[in-house]
Amino acid sequence: MRYAIRHLTRFDYDSPVRFARCNLRLHPVDWDGQRVEEYALAIDPQTPVLPGRDNGYCVLGERFVLDKRADELSIESRSTIIVDRIAPEARPDDLSVAEASRLAREARDLGRTAPANFLFPSPLIGVFPEIAAWCAQELRPERGVVEAGLALARAIMAGFKYDGSATELDTSPAQAFAARRGVCQDFAQIMISGARSAGLAAAYVSGYLRTIPPPGKARLVGADATHAWVILWCGPERGWLGFDPTNACTVGPDHIVAAIGRDYADVAPIDGVFVGRNGQTIDVSVDVEPLG
Repeated sequence: MRYAIRHLTRFDYDSPVRFARCNLRLHPVDWDGQRVEEYALAIDPQTPVLPGRDNGYCVLGERFVLDKRADELSIESRSTIIVDRIAPEARPDDLSVAEASRLAREARDLGRTAPANFLFPSPLIGVFPEIAAWCAQELRPERGVVEAGLALARAIMAGFKYDGSATELDTSPAQAFAARRGVCQDFAQIMISGARSAGLAAAYVSGYLRTIPPPGKARLVGADATHAWVILWCGPERGWLGFDPTNACTVGPDHIVAAIGRDYADVAPIDGVFVGRNGQTIDVSVDVEPLG
């Protein structure tokens, strides 16, 4: 499937800003099963865009400084991406959770996708005994790692309520777990915390999800959203496979990877600072259009 993706973020400032600096992670990466054909970025007011700092993970960062007065700021990225990915299924010859964990610890690769990068707690995803114990019910050592990953994704969907008002960007996995509600970011970070507690290499994925309108309804332009899910290292043969705990499924052709890191802080689409009085209003519009 070929997709056209438009990601528009508008900042409306309560009073004119005098300076703004933004880090962008909007340029989708090439990844297993997908290839980026085109990418373009537009900033209004116009300002030069520079390469971002390399954080060592699968992120194509950019940055800019706005050093002129502005009442509003618009950041628009457009991408064309080919996705040729089949949702993985469990196989009889899959490694067990224990074996995948052992091989991840023993791997000597230190590249961007090395399992060693994603085995340990990260700034936003700690190890919490209550999450570890709950996830261990599905991540039993003898169980096949793909089967176990999908079972955990399904358990999270069944046991947690999707509630966009329940959490904030800085809500910890432990807080979302205690509330038993949250959004895709929270569910992904809970799954990652539990997987790392079981010894598995688990990474956070920021991206997009194709949404299909109900029968007889038109697709609403701009009504899609960014999404988050998990990839688990399932051994040298199967490699990194995706699991979506928000939708209780493995990751297939409807998921488009933008960036991969240890947690949300590594892959946040936009962050930065501005100098001005009062606050700002942010509006985000995402459109994922299948081109055939």
